[in-house]
Amino acid sequence: MREPALVPRLRPFTATIFAEMTALAVKHNAVNLGQGFPDTDGPAGMLEAAKNALFGGANQYPPGPGRPELRAAIARHRLRYGTEYDPDTEILVTAGATEAITAALIALTERGDEVIVVEPYYDSYAAAVAMAGAERRVIGLVENPDGRLELDLDALRAAITPRTRAVLLNSPHNPTGTVFTRAQLEAVAALCVEHDLIAITDEVYEHLVFDGNEHVPLATLPSMRERTVSISSAGKTFNCTGWKIGWVCSTPELVAAVKAAKQFITFVSGGPLQPAVAYALDNELEWVEGLRTSLQDKRDRLSAGLADAGFEVRPSEGTYFVCVDVRPLGFTDAAELAWELPERVGVAAVPVKVFTDHPEEWKHLLRFAFCKRNEVIDEAVKRLRSLV
Repeated sequence: MREPALVPRLRPFTATIFAEMTALAVKHNAVNLGQGFPDTDGPAGMLEAAKNALFGGANQYPPGPGRPELRAAIARHRLRYGTEYDPDTEILVTAGATEAITAALIALTERGDEVIVVEPYYDSYAAAVAMAGAERRVIGLVENPDGRLELDLDALRAAITPRTRAVLLNSPHNPTGTVFTRAQLEAVAALCVEHDLIAITDEVYEHLVFDGNEHVPLATLPSMRERTVSISSAGKTFNCTGWKIGWVCSTPELVAAVKAAKQFITFVSGGPLQPAVAYALDNELEWVEGLRTSLQDKRDRLSAGLADAGFEVRPSEGTYFVCVDVRPLGFTDAAELAWELPERVGVAAVPVKVFTDHPEEWKHLLRFAFCKRNEVIDEAVKRLRSLV
């Protein structure tokens, strides 16, 4: 029997690797710093709002675009960047950012269109482009002498062809922790305008930016609001990754197109959780600032421990993640080390090359998550010191 037609287009795909790494971590009682979700809950007021909605009758289908109070809260939240959106026509609530990205690609690209994706890329991007029937053109981040990764604007310019329809950008960037600068994003915006491209921006880590760096939504730049599909979610901002409440902000025409695709994927989701996220957007951003500060400290804690264990630590300017070069410890392939770590020292991590189309170029990097309690980070570091 022939292989189903979609399967080859979904490779490379990291879901299997995450599942297998998690199984290894469980088998060897390993500290799992491979999975990017926190081990503490979000703000108490948000959880109380969810409980009140759950026991207050908000358990049936919410409106297709999302509950009005959440769409209004999202609109108020975007005002912090100076962008104004009509909650009735320019905002769509989705089942997390992953669905928003997939629905946007399905709605806004056609078979034969090209989508430019920045490598390393979040694992769902390749699958979403494939399911849309489009083709991905990958450009890689470039590494500066100080180890910082940044956009390769020359590669982006060279990748644009008459078939290019969209650019998919993720900043703050998973898996590397890079935050694109305003100057880099201005150059991206100029290329989008010049070539009439749609920009799809994954901004789920928008509040988790460190060291005074700035998150610049692409939609805020000149001539970009009308061609940008801005996507974010509650999961990373409020430590509720399991709730899967995301959103899309764009023009009425683009939002309507994304909604047309989204309604046949999940229809709606998270009815009693949407009022809680609305409450959090309006009332818990001070808590989020405390989370950002805490995560910056955790980044420093884990980075220092990884350096002490012999890794060469790369800069992380945001997100949950820090990457390290394994070569100073005598290893040439981070994936081989990642498979060995759970049994050898009881720690799980993820090789960066699984997020790429060009694994040989990225095989020296290993990704660790620091969105864990301090005692978990300290135990992982203690174990890693015994690696060599």
